[in-house]
Amino acid sequence: MNSLPHPHFDPRIRLPDEAGIRAAADALLNGDLAAFPTETVYGLGADATNDLAVAQIYEAKGRPAFNPLIVHVADLEAARKYAIFNDSAVKLAETFWPGALTLVLPRRPDCALSLLVSAGLDSIAIRVPNHPVADDLLGTSGLPVAAPSANRSGDVSPTQAGHVLNSWPSDKDCGPRIILDGGPCVVGVESTVLDMTTGRPTLLRPGGATREELEGILGNIEQADGTPDRPRSPGMLARHYAPTRPVYLDAAVAQLGGAFLGFGPDARDATLNLSTNGDLQEAASNLFTMLRELDTAPYTSIAISSVPEDGLGQAINDRLRRAATIKD
Repeated sequence: MNSLPHPHFDPRIRLPDEAGIRAAADALLNGDLAAFPTETVYGLGADATNDLAVAQIYEAKGRPAFNPLIVHVADLEAARKYAIFNDSAVKLAETFWPGALTLVLPRRPDCALSLLVSAGLDSIAIRVPNHPVADDLLGTSGLPVAAPSANRSGDVSPTQAGHVLNSWPSDKDCGPRIILDGGPCVVGVESTVLDMTTGRPTLLRPGGATREELEGILGNIEQADGTPDRPRSPGMLARHYAPTRPVYLDAAVAQLGGAFLGFGPDARDATLNLSTNGDLQEAASNLFTMLRELDTAPYTSIAISSVPEDGLGQAINDRLRRAATIKD
């Protein structure tokens, strides 16, 4: 791929051409952080086998040390070097990978991953991303890459390279040395996290792979009851993905001085609309971008329409509940 002039002036942002991929891979191999796009959100990546590199993720994000990290690998064969797969886990991987499903699996006794990615647990969260830039980076570096969302902990997740830059506006910050700009993320909400270490598969976090799709493979799955003080996966903290403005759910209008984030054709007075025709995939892809846009505009609060719980709506509502201050 030929290099093209880039609209951003920050030298950390690079096109995902051969030189950009090589620069990001070298950063990872040198123990530094690199941000990169996946189909879900942008990830803040580090060499998952390097304790010091993984520790930089926690420092950069201000992330609680008890919150595990997702490890990204190139394929199922690579994942089996670090995790123990039962037959059901293999079937899920063969069906959904590459894609927006993270499996929580037992660590292999000889697992070379840093213990920090597991946050002291005997399991690891692992997935194969479905994005050409992430695939190129994994292939070029040859590393398993620990990568939570590339934002400071608790903030709205980034779905564009500029969002990552907003979290670490100065190259003197402890953020990524390289930010690969692969354009907007297609899915727009984080991966689904399914715990396969329990007696019955347990949904820890809804996301890009829907519950209905998972149950089509496994039958009924359990819903986690929530242990925010000691989560088994990312995204289980009670308040997460949160704008700085107060957020009100199930609203029909804006609060005085506030913005109204609508959904569907009936939200005619919306400041922004997640999907004017009620498309949940479009809404998921717009969610974090629109929350960020409203959060940085001069509004006093953000009121948000009801979103159906069907399919991707479960993931959207999970993120909104964790961001919310008050429900109308």
